Amino acid sequence: MVQTNSLFDLTGRVAIVTGGAGLLGTEFSKTLAGAGATVVVADMNKDAADKLTVELGPDALSWQTNVSAPESVQEMTKETVLRFGRLDILINSAALDPKFDNTQAGKHESNFEDYPLKNWQSSLDVNLTGAFLCSQAAVRQMMSQASGVIINLCSTYGLVGPDQRIYQKEGQPASYKPVDYSVTKAGVLGLTKYLAAYCGDKNIRVNALTPGGVYNQHDADFVKAYSSRVVLGRMARLDEMNGALLFLASDASSYMTGANLVVDGGWTAW
Repeated sequence: MVQTNSLFDLTGRVAIVTGGAGLLGTEFSKTLAGAGATVVVADMNKDAADKLTVELGPDALSWQTNVSAPESVQEMTKETVLRFGRLDILINSAALDPKFDNTQAGKHESNFEDYPLKNWQSSLDVNLTGAFLCSQAAVRQMMSQASGVIINLCSTYGLVGPDQRIYQKEGQPASYKPVDYSVTKAGVLGLTKYLAAYCGDKNIRVNALTPGGVYNQHDADFVKAYSSRVVLGRMARLDEMNGALLFLASDASSYMTGANLVVDGGWTAW
């Protein structure tokens, strides 16, 4: 009889988490390490990555990575394999999202017809090209060892259009969830399905995880507006994606590839 806990055991496996010191990336890094994996926290913010790896333990590694730069991605993967001998899990979590990324200030105020091309391009570079480059580097190594798992972070806004009403505030200029976020996240889902089909005979599984809105000190008006659209009537807690992430990364999902696991409290159910 297979012990249930053993299905989720990642002992001996090596994982890279891009955006690994970010909001969800931190949770994912801790979850994988807690299941026994050796974790490489790959993030543009080296100080945050260093701090997190101290918390994860002596086997963890921090690596400053620009996922939109091929040389940076290749160096990250090369160093991971050099130090640990293998790469078993890639979590493509790095992304530009105007809720969290201060470099994207002002994006909410841009309507579609005036949206800056430079903002569109920067999102494509990180959210979509970044996932492509990291997956490409990981697949090379995973093919050589004949095994691997890739998990791409999607979004409900990659499945359905944003309800722009929840971003409006009475008496303030119109505000919008930008077009590039939806388009890049939809592209991530397409990349997931392509890679799953391409890698199906190579013992490499590729799936997507689609979170709903995660509470991160949002103001009360936004929380109320967002929650009114959710079947469960609230935003997600920060830790509520961890179980799904561990399921997809582990042998518990061994017969699952090309799928999209939606954890959105029912946002897309109606």
